[in-house]
Amino acid sequence: MTLNELIEYFGDKTALSLAGLLIGLGFGYFAQRSRFCLRSAVVEFWDRHGMARQAIWLLAFATAMVTTQLFISAGWLDVSQARQLASTGSVSGAIVGGLLFGIGMILARGCSSRMLVLAANGNLRALLTGLIFAVTAQASLNGVLSPLRQWLSGLWTIAGEQRDLLASAHLGHAGGIVFGALWLAAGIAFVLRSRLRHREWLSGIGVGLTVALAWLATYRFSTQSFDIVPVQSLSFTGPSADILMLVLSPPGQPWNFNIGLVPGVVLGSFLAALLGRELKLEGFKDGHSMRRYLAGAVCMGFGGMLAGGCAVGAGVSGAAIFALTAWLSLIGMWLGAGLANRLIDRPAKRLAMAEDATEGELAALP
Repeated sequence: MTLNELIEYFGDKTALSLAGLLIGLGFGYFAQRSRFCLRSAVVEFWDRHGMARQAIWLLAFATAMVTTQLFISAGWLDVSQARQLASTGSVSGAIVGGLLFGIGMILARGCSSRMLVLAANGNLRALLTGLIFAVTAQASLNGVLSPLRQWLSGLWTIAGEQRDLLASAHLGHAGGIVFGALWLAAGIAFVLRSRLRHREWLSGIGVGLTVALAWLATYRFSTQSFDIVPVQSLSFTGPSADILMLVLSPPGQPWNFNIGLVPGVVLGSFLAALLGRELKLEGFKDGHSMRRYLAGAVCMGFGGMLAGGCAVGAGVSGAAIFALTAWLSLIGMWLGAGLANRLIDRPAKRLAMAEDATEGELAALP
């Protein structure tokens, strides 16, 4: 069945939602199997301990970049009208939002996409964190936090044509492919040193492919549909807010790619956990951990909406098309997460180790 036939049979909006559902299903499955998580990769990097999570993230990141640029070079994809390149961007929003999102990742022990994947596996901490994340994102978009977001975004803005890094550097899409290939080589080297199982690193590549396929699918719909279809890829800040409004205030947003994406990720992750026998109900250990997760959700919800995307939306999808603000957001996430890890998690780990040592010494006394 061709795309035109699919649109004629289901209608524009339903067909687009089905595309989001299928791509989301693939992302959820591969993200669950690979343990794809920016937060884990950042902690490994700053703690200089291990390479496995960095390897998975690099493979997904580089695969998305190379495949997307190959699609563009082949003439199959045009991202010039994508929001990240065509509209006015906020440098201040990208920097501040990225830092906040990175801090939130550490507090919540995972980014927004990771929360969605874990919630589908029975993790109640992730479920509650994801709900607070969605509420905060909606409040930042059109609610009580919207004036603050708009003020921060307006501090430093740039025109759309200035956001294209490849055009500004006169590298072209061939340069983007080469740049992505270098990151891919680094990811492969990390895989070899980490001795990851085939299932994990192949699933990491699968995560990157779903990002590129989302760009391609929405572009193809934009050329065939009678309605205006935004050219976009995977992101979980805006879509989470859209799903929240759909549930709380039907009919909510019109059916689109995002409406299918979030349920697709949940279904894909659930199926992966079911097949891997990893479904397990988990909750909070104590009140302190609960407060920490909720604070992280708020930071990610506001930071993601301010930055124009989450760890996937800005950190992978936006970076794959070399949007300046996406790269600034990604750098901010790495720095914010590194700072929070150093100031919050490391002291807590040292304190826990000291308490364990003290308990061991007491137990050894006659």
